[in-house]
Amino acid sequence: MQWDFTSKVFETEVIRLGDTEERIVRGGRDKFSLLPAALAGIKQIGVIGWGSQGPAQAQNLRESLEGTGIRVKVGLRPGSGSARAAQEAGFTEASGTLGEMYDVIRESDMVLLLIADAAQAAQYKEIFAALRPGATLGLSHGFLLAHLENEGAAFPAANNVIAVCPKGMGPSVRRLYVQGKEINGAGINSSFAVVQDIDGKATDQAIGWSIAIGAPYIFITTLKNEYRSDVFGERAILLGAVHGLVEALFRRFVQQEGMSEEEAFRASVESITGPISRTVSHEGILALYQKFSDDEQLKFTRMYTEAYPILYGLLEEIYEEVSTGNEVRSVVSAGRRLDTYPMGKIDGTRMWRVGERVRAERVEAELPLHPETAGLYCAIMMAQVDLLLRNAHSYSEVCNESVIEAVDSLNPYMHARGVAYMVDNCSTTARLGARKWGPRFDHLIEQEVFTAYDRQEVVNENRLQAFVQHPVHQSLAVCAELRPPIDISVPS
Repeated sequence: MQWDFTSKVFETEVIRLGDTEERIVRGGRDKFSLLPAALAGIKQIGVIGWGSQGPAQAQNLRESLEGTGIRVKVGLRPGSGSARAAQEAGFTEASGTLGEMYDVIRESDMVLLLIADAAQAAQYKEIFAALRPGATLGLSHGFLLAHLENEGAAFPAANNVIAVCPKGMGPSVRRLYVQGKEINGAGINSSFAVVQDIDGKATDQAIGWSIAIGAPYIFITTLKNEYRSDVFGERAILLGAVHGLVEALFRRFVQQEGMSEEEAFRASVESITGPISRTVSHEGILALYQKFSDDEQLKFTRMYTEAYPILYGLLEEIYEEVSTGNEVRSVVSAGRRLDTYPMGKIDGTRMWRVGERVRAERVEAELPLHPETAGLYCAIMMAQVDLLLRNAHSYSEVCNESVIEAVDSLNPYMHARGVAYMVDNCSTTARLGARKWGPRFDHLIEQEVFTAYDRQEVVNENRLQAFVQHPVHQSLAVCAELRPPIDISVPS
């Protein structure tokens, strides 16, 4: 079995996804009593950074490890603008739970490096030098591995190196953990990877870390596969693609179908972040298709089958750029320019001003389940699924990165605050990717997908059957059984 591992502390189980078997661990608060055994020998966990993941993971760890004697200490650079926020969350110098970044690295037995990707690339030599021999280095993203490969460098040999990668942004990791305090297993799924294991403890450290931040479903990957799927996914269905898709649909609905701007926004953005996402989250992608009438299914099918091969080509280009290290190089280069040329925001355009009004007046029950929007969205999602499977990613990773993270983590925030808000407030790496590739999706959809759809050609039956019979539907059904029993609730 390719996706296998052993644990000395936690009970594991094997699930069947598609044509493969994978070993996983179910998380939950009933596993918290096992955390001291999984983290044996660790007296202090240093959480370095207070960006997207830092606040969530530091607070979740602190609460999960309460009473164990393991201290969670936040490390920030001198003069950090995040110091006040960390203090408001209860991490203070007086209590010994807040300190200077490198001091915290030097004194910690486990160091979770959650600073921005560009900062990791710029400072990794100093960070590695500060690590105590025998300490564990933890990452929540594989970006640094990609940068080290580009540089011809390596992780320090005297340390465990592990990764725990929540399949959702930091605010979701915290929000579901807080919502689920009375519900065992409520949280954001997580993958883990073991890069170096010098003492035989790395796997259980990674699983323990996953459980402590609230992951209900934990699966193994490689750090290389993680950064490829994650950096790629941000540029595709999670942010870049959905940004380009809704811009193109909004214009089409106004200019070609005669909708009002408000109607067009509901039929594009609101349909995706509302009823489409909820249906996929609870019932699956195939169930979404089956909800439509015969006439609506024809519109869905024609849009899906025309869009799939066109958009697959763009997704393949993005994946190659990530796999070759080019996309990581571009993020590092952009990081050097941002102080002089900071990123602007996209929320000032007409479409997003309309969106503010629509969200303010929203009646959930009246939001449309639009067949053309659904067909286009599912075409991108399924093309991403197929591309990742063809590049040897596990079904767990494919389902989480291409579907679950979108409909259970990011889209609910988009629904509450807007797609533009998400594009403007994710990590720098994700924001750069959305800005770079979103316009490519927009252009390709308008120039090629819509023109193909409007030619009224006969539906490609083979392409439709490949969708209906796809093994990912069974895999998503299995994943749904591991899903937290509550939906994330996002304040607007």
